[in-house]
Amino acid sequence: MPVLVDLIVMVGMLVIVPTGLRLADAPELDRTRRLWPVFAVPGVVALWLPRGPAATTLALGYGLGAALLALHALARIVRRPDPLRSWRTAPAEVALLTALLAPAVAATALVAERSGHPLFGFGLGILALTVPHFHFAGFAAALVAGLVSRVADGPAGRFAALSVPLGTLLVLIGYFIGDRAELAGAVVLTAGMWTVAFLTWRTVRPAARDRTTRVLLTVSAAVLAATMVLALSWALGEATGLPHPTLAWMAATHGVGNALGFALCSVLAWQRLNLRPAHEGRTA
Repeated sequence: MPVLVDLIVMVGMLVIVPTGLRLADAPELDRTRRLWPVFAVPGVVALWLPRGPAATTLALGYGLGAALLALHALARIVRRPDPLRSWRTAPAEVALLTALLAPAVAATALVAERSGHPLFGFGLGILALTVPHFHFAGFAAALVAGLVSRVADGPAGRFAALSVPLGTLLVLIGYFIGDRAELAGAVVLTAGMWTVAFLTWRTVRPAARDRTTRVLLTVSAAVLAATMVLALSWALGEATGLPHPTLAWMAATHGVGNALGFALCSVLAWQRLNLRPAHEGRTA
């Protein structure tokens, strides 16, 4: 399982984050996006080194890039408060801010895990799984939910853009409070991701102009619908004691599916799309 998790994280670091930053329609992120390999490559190398000072130092390099994204999010709140005051634009903005903050959580877990020290009472195994979770359920899911809400303008789109960040936050809080709180987060996140899958299938896919893009969107929607069933079943089992998949099985199914089937197909499809938001004045 560790090798599989590290391969998934590599996809997140090297492909999903920089491609997602290009899709964010935020010019202030361009310089960080261009510099991203400077941060991502040390992070990838850190994954494959033994735990210790060298791996920790390289992980800190990745943490610097994640910190820059978090600072962009904070600066965006300070400089551009207006989108947060509109009930129409706020959901997409909240989704983007969540995407920018998520890598910082992943990087924090990465540094602690590579140094070999538990963090906030969480063992090294949980920290290792937190890294991919906040690249895909955090960054990729929130980003795509925000993009979908801009195209599928309506209550469902706004629900998706808000429930994915809320569900991700509740899952994070559940790490500290307990399994039942994490289950609540999984329920909210699953509802949001199913809505993203539905809107991708019903609204975004038909607007694609070529077959390849439609196939990518179809795969992302179908895989997302299936993998979130696994996530919900695991959280339910942890909270209630009912039989549920093991972490190794979850990494091989839910993890691989979300990384390749949902996140990778989604960002590749959105790169190919030429869709304008329903309201020209919006920002991502």
